[in-house]
Amino acid sequence: MKEKTIRIGTRRSKLAVVQTNLVEQALLHTGMGIKTELVLKQTEGDRILDKPLLEFGGKGVFVTEFEQALLRGEIDLAVHSAKDMPMELEEGLGIVAVLKREDPRDVLVTLAGSDLSRIKEVRIGTSSLRRKMQIQEIGKRLWPDQTVRCEDLRGNVQTRLGKLAEGRFDAIILAAAGLKRLGLWEDSRYQYHCFDCEIFIPAGGQGILAVEGRINSDLEPVLKRLDDEESRRCLFLERKILRLLDAGCHEPVGVYSRQRDGRMEVFGMSHRGEETKKIHLWGEITELDSLAELAARGLS
Repeated sequence: MKEKTIRIGTRRSKLAVVQTNLVEQALLHTGMGIKTELVLKQTEGDRILDKPLLEFGGKGVFVTEFEQALLRGEIDLAVHSAKDMPMELEEGLGIVAVLKREDPRDVLVTLAGSDLSRIKEVRIGTSSLRRKMQIQEIGKRLWPDQTVRCEDLRGNVQTRLGKLAEGRFDAIILAAAGLKRLGLWEDSRYQYHCFDCEIFIPAGGQGILAVEGRINSDLEPVLKRLDDEESRRCLFLERKILRLLDAGCHEPVGVYSRQRDGRMEVFGMSHRGEETKKIHLWGEITELDSLAELAARGLS
């Protein structure tokens, strides 16, 4: 694989490029004589910012153009936030590497010095149905004498923070992983309230970078060196549960797993009809399929 140049597809946003650079650096550090080339693309999900995702294709709008480029041989790999990936990938493609999971938590972001307890109606920016359901429930405890109103917010992290700074919202909800990767975790302009994953359940795959590529390609030996076994195990379990639920971005569903004491622990929430269901289960590492089935039944 001497002097092999690997073309890596990514979205144009700053976060997407930073995340792809993490994969790029991991490839370069394998010591296998690899060069990399970034191929930037703007997806339909990046172009259409005035509509919720569920109105024009769901999560797949961030992935489809890269999958077509992979199948045409224009790129060798594509880097995705795992939570943005659809459940079914194009035939011949798969998740060929999973990097170690970053902080999976959701974060309530306010401007420094803000005091939400003095506001009668707290306006929170998020387009995620999962986040809306959970912040409205938790908001009853955080702000018992106030109302919580969620309003749609899309765009990259900087765009969302800009709208917060403009006063369009009192708070917004973002993923801790993105804030950390962008170097914003210590930014004094903002206050962060992190929610424990057991209470405010993340999206399946949140905090994980997934590398998509052609199955059985000659890159397998090098990609194996990027793989984090525990993160792959968690991603497999979370995606399996979502697949069994047939859950896309049209439903508020959260699922999060972790490995503890040699076993798998999984948390989940779903809201279908008028009922919200939650699960907290344990299972064996060697029995992920049965654990996923049990979790899906509890959330159905």
